[in-house]
Amino acid sequence: MAKINILDSSVYNRIAAGEVVERPASVVKEFVENSIDAGARSVSVFIERGGKDLIRVSDDGEGVEEGQLASAFLPHATSKIATAEDLESIATLGFRGEALASIASVARVCLRSRHKDAETAFELSCFGGALGEKIPCALDRGTDISAENLFYNTPAREKFMKTDKGEEAEVTAVVSRFVLGNPHIAFRYFIDGKLAMQSFGGGEEEALAAVYGGAAVRECYRLNAEKHGVRIRGFLGKPTYTKANRTYQSTFVNGRFVVNNTVASAISNAYAAYLMKRQYPFYVLFIDVPPQIVDVNVHPNKSDVRFSDNRVIYGCVYSVVSAVLDGNASALDFLVSPEQDAAAPAAECGAPRVAQNAASTQSEPQKKEAPAPIGAARGAQTTEQMPLPQDKSALFIRQKGGHYAPRQELWQGGETLQFCDSFTPPPSAPAAQAAAETGARPIEGAAADGDVFMENKRFLAEQESKARQQKLLLSKAEYKGNLFNTYLIYEAENEVYLIDQHAAHERLLFDRLRKEMETRRVAVQPMLVPYILQVNGEEAAFLSDNAETLRSVGFEAEEFGLNSFKISAVPADLQGMDLPAFFAELFKEVGSLRAVRLPDVLRERIAMTACKHAVKGGEVLSESERKELFARMGGDMGLRCPHGRPVAVRLTKSEIEKMFKRIV
Repeated sequence: MAKINILDSSVYNRIAAGEVVERPASVVKEFVENSIDAGARSVSVFIERGGKDLIRVSDDGEGVEEGQLASAFLPHATSKIATAEDLESIATLGFRGEALASIASVARVCLRSRHKDAETAFELSCFGGALGEKIPCALDRGTDISAENLFYNTPAREKFMKTDKGEEAEVTAVVSRFVLGNPHIAFRYFIDGKLAMQSFGGGEEEALAAVYGGAAVRECYRLNAEKHGVRIRGFLGKPTYTKANRTYQSTFVNGRFVVNNTVASAISNAYAAYLMKRQYPFYVLFIDVPPQIVDVNVHPNKSDVRFSDNRVIYGCVYSVVSAVLDGNASALDFLVSPEQDAAAPAAECGAPRVAQNAASTQSEPQKKEAPAPIGAARGAQTTEQMPLPQDKSALFIRQKGGHYAPRQELWQGGETLQFCDSFTPPPSAPAAQAAAETGARPIEGAAADGDVFMENKRFLAEQESKARQQKLLLSKAEYKGNLFNTYLIYEAENEVYLIDQHAAHERLLFDRLRKEMETRRVAVQPMLVPYILQVNGEEAAFLSDNAETLRSVGFEAEEFGLNSFKISAVPADLQGMDLPAFFAELFKEVGSLRAVRLPDVLRERIAMTACKHAVKGGEVLSESERKELFARMGGDMGLRCPHGRPVAVRLTKSEIEKMFKRIV
């Protein structure tokens, strides 16, 4: 056996740096997490050449005591935990204690800090793992830490870094997640000396606008739900607000950004009926759970977590998201009114210390008084015409027409607007009409109806009433012909509808097949030659656990020797299906989503079956077939095919007249 060597710290720290420091974005992540854990309310990030030359983070947090500066560079040294029991209820972003030592082993690090109770700041440098001399320095408060020439002594790692712009994009993505995940902390982000992003700690909507622009706020549903002790809040993009990739998806578990397969699958499956292929939903979701049921120490970079029961998390997320997208009655319990102020994130359910610190700062003198709840009775508030406010505390600005918009978006417009320091929604339509009839002027700043729940309920009821009226109108529409034997033309008053006959028939078939599956009235087709399915131990356990579910949807499966099953019957509507592909899809996530994947896979197969059996574009329909298709649609022109394509397109008379320049 070869001689066993005890490695020097300069060696094992570089090895640890291979896990902790993948690229400049990893250093930014570690530095900013330390700032947040230190209770900072303002954080500034500076990078040069994508972070290769310089990464610097400054904050106004608690700071490091003079006697602790050297200890900060030691391996496995941390202020976040003290005993093994602390690992069971971690409430901070960082806790391992090897990050700073690893970074200092591959970069030139300079730490300057002033503790909140100290009168003097001190500076300590560490080059390649070797500590310098501690000296006094000038610093107002908090901590300022920089890392220069990353991987200067590890050229093998340096050559695998991306271009300057590529690394810059990675750092920007990390900073954006910190802005979204810590909406009550003000961030400034500088690239090569220029301000690239800024947030003012004004709440979740302002943070969303700072990262994605004001349009994203308008295109999202606002959530605040709680199920089985799991709190789910944040923003869900509307089905029409889709993206071409998954980089617009952010999930925060107890304040920590993660990429978790259980949560991502739940959201993707909830959106499946509304999106076309290769379209991805937009969302920023915060999931708060008790720290005892989540393990944050399962990934070297803490970019994923493990739940004690994936099925509970999946079920909670899926049910909330699908309820909101479907618009059913339970959505009233989950949706937040657009006018409701998102003042402070909750600190319950084991939320990290950042949320608690943010909430506690509301009472400090330099913070403005938090806006009163929508339902609270308030007197008239004075407003005046003034340029865009320099004050950073308000969340919304009111335009002259009485409309409200996120402050960030309107700042960029450079208009002169009417500014409300304390936001209140405009009066509802009935209240405004009553005021007009009586000659009374609505009280400025007072909510017309203090019950946000009732406002939501009334809004959904109005939308449902309009939909019923529209369906009644369209059911009497007059047929005017077709285009290319594919698009049916119907006229209703001053509107024209083009109906895609294939998409419409496909949707109707899909709904019928899915209803049959849900009501368990499924016709079963025995197979002439049974299909033998070879599985491993976990897959065999899955099939055994779900034998009743398989039987209820039309499959007959029974054990056939060791780790094999005999499939002797399939649903009649799905005969001819690719059984190997079906079960391969079913087994993709056996380890985490056992009880919920089967209906999702069946749904995809039903959609494919509906597509194959639907009338095709270019196929001539008889008059009776056309009438039957239109009658079964029931006047619902908002339908989409199972793949997300619209069934009908509307053109108004005025739009057509504008095309021909009859009106302008």
